[in-house]
Amino acid sequence: MPILNRAAEMQAEITGWRHHLHENPEILYDVFNTAAFVEEKLKSFGVDEIVTGIGRTGVVGIIRGKVDSDRVIGLRADMDALPVVEETGKAWASKTSGKMHACGHDGHMAMLLGAAKYLAETRNFNGSVAVIFQPAEEGGAGALAMVQDGFIDRFGIDEVYGMHNMPGIALGEFAIRKGGIMAAPDKFFITVKGRGGHAAQPHSTIDPIAIAAQLVGSLQLIASRNTDPVRSIVVSVTKFQSGSSFNIIPNEAVLAGTVRTLDETVRDLAEKRIHQVVEGLVAAHGATADLEYERACPVTFNHAAETDHAAAVARQIVGDTNVNAEVDPSMAGEDFSYMLKERPGAFIFIGNGETAGLHNPAYDFNDEVIPYGVSYWVRLVEQRLAD
Repeated sequence: MPILNRAAEMQAEITGWRHHLHENPEILYDVFNTAAFVEEKLKSFGVDEIVTGIGRTGVVGIIRGKVDSDRVIGLRADMDALPVVEETGKAWASKTSGKMHACGHDGHMAMLLGAAKYLAETRNFNGSVAVIFQPAEEGGAGALAMVQDGFIDRFGIDEVYGMHNMPGIALGEFAIRKGGIMAAPDKFFITVKGRGGHAAQPHSTIDPIAIAAQLVGSLQLIASRNTDPVRSIVVSVTKFQSGSSFNIIPNEAVLAGTVRTLDETVRDLAEKRIHQVVEGLVAAHGATADLEYERACPVTFNHAAETDHAAAVARQIVGDTNVNAEVDPSMAGEDFSYMLKERPGAFIFIGNGETAGLHNPAYDFNDEVIPYGVSYWVRLVEQRLAD
């Protein structure tokens, strides 16, 4: 059961939608024109019910099958772009300086719109499909905002599925795994407070730079000495700011960074140890510190049965050898995790080929992916809602 003929026939039309979306990127929750475009397309397809303003600017469309049933499956695409200056040189490059679809959300929307059009035409399933268009995936927790607005219970959604393109995975391939497929991307911010003075008289100061430098090394021990080596964790200090002159020891030094984990137990351990390391080390040197630890979205956790269903559908489209059902997890984060905490489901990667990486100014979604993505969504619905 390869790519749907209808999906291949619609590729040029769907590509046109994708290029329009790429030319007109919007950030976080301010996706008003994008949401309006999605709404207009869903109306033109004859989608039965369309609700806007969910999670501030999210859109949900309901497509009912030929046979009435209480079963509802949810399919999600993200809508927001990134604050990146585009360098692709494509004819459909962003028309808004400093904003671009550098993560392929334009492609995700286009593929889900294509699937919605097909499903509204054929309705070869029992129950209903909820096509979910979410704002603010890029750091704004838009999925959480939609969940808190109650859309899952409102539409009676039983299962939820997500998909993301992935450069480096070949065109015509899918990748998925059970359990944690993407990490919880937490953040920390540390201000070390010492006592400044002349660099020629360090003994009369409490040097926050020297203390912060020790913290950079000590925080690495959380991964190398506090965590079971077979359990994944990343602790990265990505910001170090202090001082303004070559001969002055400043009063403060600022550090910031991220912790990435695939396990809630390890996540708890990392947060606890960061507090202990910071408090203990600065106290040993007579300094103080302000520490803010911010938990972001949870681990993107694929449920076992739903992952098996998703992998089986992908194999039907591209063949057994082109589906990796045990892909290594990514330590990047994904707020679809909030939806997966509410309902069983699965998140799958679809190959974008050998393109520039995500969040890169030279990145562009590969339009050849479109028939594969549309076919995956359609087959998933038809098989999950077959009874």
